[in-house]
Amino acid sequence: MHRDCHVCRSEGFTALTRVLARSGDRELVATLNVVVDNRLDLDVAALSEAAWALLQPSPDAWALFSHPEPPASAPALRAKVFGQRLGETDFLAIMRDTVNNRLSDIELTAFVTACAGERLDNEETIALTKAMLAVGERIDWGSGAVLDKHCVGGLPGNRTTPIVVAIVAAAGHRIPKTSSRAITSPAGTADAMEVMAPVALDLDAMRNVVEREGGCIVWGGNVRLSPADDILIRIERPLDFDSDGQLVASVLSKKAAAGSTHVLIDIPVGPTAKVRSVAAAASLEARLRETAQALGLNLSVLRTDGSQPVGYGIGPALEARDVLSVLRNDVDAPRDLRSRALDLAAALLDAAPGAVPGKGRTIARTLLDGGAALTKFLAICEAQGGFTEPGAAPHARPVLANRTGQIQAIDNRRLAKVAKLAGAPGSATAGIYTRVRIGDSIQAGEPLFHIHAHSPGELEYALAYAAAHPDIFGIGAAE
Repeated sequence: MHRDCHVCRSEGFTALTRVLARSGDRELVATLNVVVDNRLDLDVAALSEAAWALLQPSPDAWALFSHPEPPASAPALRAKVFGQRLGETDFLAIMRDTVNNRLSDIELTAFVTACAGERLDNEETIALTKAMLAVGERIDWGSGAVLDKHCVGGLPGNRTTPIVVAIVAAAGHRIPKTSSRAITSPAGTADAMEVMAPVALDLDAMRNVVEREGGCIVWGGNVRLSPADDILIRIERPLDFDSDGQLVASVLSKKAAAGSTHVLIDIPVGPTAKVRSVAAAASLEARLRETAQALGLNLSVLRTDGSQPVGYGIGPALEARDVLSVLRNDVDAPRDLRSRALDLAAALLDAAPGAVPGKGRTIARTLLDGGAALTKFLAICEAQGGFTEPGAAPHARPVLANRTGQIQAIDNRRLAKVAKLAGAPGSATAGIYTRVRIGDSIQAGEPLFHIHAHSPGELEYALAYAAAHPDIFGIGAAE
């Protein structure tokens, strides 16, 4: 609205004010932007595309604008900001106001921050998980086991999920995988999968794919299984953090909503991973198990090496290439990605009802080596809307070693930062490609990694950051 319109003046609206808008039989709560020039008349309100879609005003429609009632969850949110414990009723009120757009981004940021670190205990984590579950859709697959797998993240290039889904579905199990887009990483599973097939399926389309092929890999945001979590992820992304409590609530609310009965959680542990120590992994695992038990989920946990990236590529298209290389049994496929995917598929197959313990690895390897996993993956892609070969970025340049020696450490976080500055995941083909691993020998002037970017500006931006942090790959004296 214009700053001088009679509504703004009489109601005292200013920039970022929360406003209740009504038009016809529809209403919404939105954040106000004000203009001070002549691009808007004094009696005209302009709507964003999202607001227009929600209000659906007719041509030349009139609307009423006023201050909304304070959100019902305001007392609970304030209590959490001041360090008080919340119960199920409190979290449910906050999640309802979240999905109904009754809380501003500023209020949601306050909530996310107030829950960060160790500010959510186990009981609060369970309450938040149940609240997220209550305000979304739930899928009922009928009788029988429904398997699922999730990685807590923090490890660049660790794109095992499409491979695991293909193997498990080829083994005859149901595995309806709903995945998120990147939160703090250069690519989420949904970002990488979208390079190869559509992922923004609705609930009916997702069900059709699973009934046809036994599995799917879709973006969870479009099926509204945990819409409150999708909103919180949008808030967490620029903050570049999430806490254990929020992580557990996010993951398990979506698993329960997706109708999963048996869930495997991959926890990479390493000095620059999201989970940095054995003690931190044990704490997270305990919280996951307690929350899963409260939801009636059968949970398995596998702790994996988080000391360095997995696969060659970091970024949606580069990671998709690695996935296809493993599924196609290419001679040059990244061995670490293949081995890790087999480990996870084996653990999930062993956890399935009726499984013979210890046979999962043999089954998984047979399905991968024999081509059944690739056939199933391509069938899933076709069922989701068609397979597309990953593309390549138009710009690439190497980052060279500044000394001769042996790779002794790799900073996962800073390496991921380079990939993000190059444009990932917004530019699907952007990211990093590297084959260098801890223990490798390197000569001064040899490439440590290549940066891929959609534009020269993004390439230069990423190169400048890499030059400012020459210790991303720690090079020491050769042993």
